[in-house]
Amino acid sequence: MRLATSTIPIISPSLTHLRSIFKRPISVSMSKSTETTDSVVRNPRIVVKKFLAEAQKEGDGATVRRSIGRPGLKNFDPFLLLDEFTVSAPAGFPDHPHRGFETVTYMLQGAFTHQDFAGHKGTIGTGDLQWMTAGRGIVHSEMPAAEGVNWGLQLWVNLASKDKMCEPSYQELSSREIKRAEKDGVKVRVIAGEGMGIHSPVFTRTPATYLDFTLQPGASVSQPIPESYNTFVYTIEGEGIYGIPNSAPVPAHNCLILGPGDGLSVWNNSSKPLRFVIIGGQPIGEPVVQYGPFVMNTQAEIQKAFEDYQYGKNGFEKARHWSSH
Repeated sequence: MRLATSTIPIISPSLTHLRSIFKRPISVSMSKSTETTDSVVRNPRIVVKKFLAEAQKEGDGATVRRSIGRPGLKNFDPFLLLDEFTVSAPAGFPDHPHRGFETVTYMLQGAFTHQDFAGHKGTIGTGDLQWMTAGRGIVHSEMPAAEGVNWGLQLWVNLASKDKMCEPSYQELSSREIKRAEKDGVKVRVIAGEGMGIHSPVFTRTPATYLDFTLQPGASVSQPIPESYNTFVYTIEGEGIYGIPNSAPVPAHNCLILGPGDGLSVWNNSSKPLRFVIIGGQPIGEPVVQYGPFVMNTQAEIQKAFEDYQYGKNGFEKARHWSSH
């Protein structure tokens, strides 16, 4: 978990425990699209920044590649963090709190079991999605549930000030429930928003698009993106050409920040499949004050979140007497 650079006063020695857990950044239908893979993009976005997400240790023995939420890009409104994580038991992300934002966990391989202090417990497997709105407060654990390597993406989406203290909620979709489309060597799984004419059923408090594309060798796609969205790409596997056809191929684990425009064109000129995600969202335009798993608008609100968690109030009433098992 990235810690804010500002210093938060220590309320009591019991907050030493908080500092240790803050190392962790921290509901298939097949459809035929009526759109072509070359949807009209009149003002294409180009890559304005590229960087490699390097592996680092997080949580209790897990490895993450952090793109958003790193020192060079602390946030990208409305996004706070994107981790590509790999975890093998007994490593994982034991009990930790959240307030003021949403976590989106998308499993690429393996399985993760989640449980929280409100009694919610479940396991998501390969291709499954959990969209958790932490709102006023959640304490939960996220631990691997399959043998071998458990691999996925976790995205943090900020909430507007009016939504930060909403009641926690979950949207969970199994792999078969995630909408998808396929045409001309292009496959898309629509996590949020719209892709190739297919709409996701996921409700997003902050308007957002989250698309998982796979392009076979020689395939290309032009994906419209709302012009008002801040948008980035993360390459999961293979190498792709993004934005303009004569640009250099971008290999896996690279994050690309896109400039303005109404869409993105991507080409796979390699001999292997290309897999990447396009993630975009409507900027909130409010101050972001973050300390570990608490994301609010002011330092006073962060201090209040510490107090609420420590003393078990205002959403954290069950925190003092709960632990995962």
